[in-house]
Amino acid sequence: MASRDDRLATAGSGILPAFPIDRLDAVVFDMDGVVTQTAVVHFRAWKALFDGYLAQRSDLDSGRTRPFDETDYRRYVDGKPRYDGVRDFLGSRGIVLPEGEPSDPPDVETVAGLGNRKNGAFIHELDAHGAEAFPTTLEFVDRLRAADRRVAVISASENATNVLVAAGALERFDAKVDGIDAIRLHLPGKPDPAIFVEATRKLVAEVARTAIVEDALAGVEAGVRGGFGFVLGVDRAGFRAALVAAGASLVVSDLGELLAPGAG
Repeated sequence: MASRDDRLATAGSGILPAFPIDRLDAVVFDMDGVVTQTAVVHFRAWKALFDGYLAQRSDLDSGRTRPFDETDYRRYVDGKPRYDGVRDFLGSRGIVLPEGEPSDPPDVETVAGLGNRKNGAFIHELDAHGAEAFPTTLEFVDRLRAADRRVAVISASENATNVLVAAGALERFDAKVDGIDAIRLHLPGKPDPAIFVEATRKLVAEVARTAIVEDALAGVEAGVRGGFGFVLGVDRAGFRAALVAAGASLVVSDLGELLAPGAG
């Protein structure tokens, strides 16, 4: 086992050797739950949507109408484009709805209509309470930049720019790819690695020399599928074993665990 002095020998980056910065040129961060403290806002919005919708379905047995919980969120929704999340969760309960159109009002019983209802709930929460960034994540980003590593942020959300601006985090990143970009570029959602590959392209970096930082199971799987040089999992909700099983190279509870004391 490395000594404390060895662990602090980080070639001046201020980042502990558990994160192999010497083998990397770039790092791509997921936004919700990694950069910004918005995963809980998304969970509340999804739960309100699905619990309300399932309660209206008198044709379903109790097993299929049980409340939406954190396990459902992690397995079927977290990190995915909004309509994919609706489709995948409902599919897990044996429910199939028409796809509908992106213009569907939120009271229409289609995948798009339910997705738009969730989006409205999320925007209401954001407008009411704003957004905050995780201070340790911002410090981690700052140390990467000080070490001449390029950094990008990705999100499946079409509201990513507003969230990052509200959290005071947007200007810290060299590039951003969000849900609006994904629609424009026809990028499939996670666990497909396309959104990470696009962010890496924007950073003019090689996938094999790029790390991704993710808290979502679908995001970790995307990093593995894409052949990224390092996949760092962030476990803030007790899903460490699942992140490891999905292929994370390392899992931490907070990025502060990788900051060398007294550095920066």
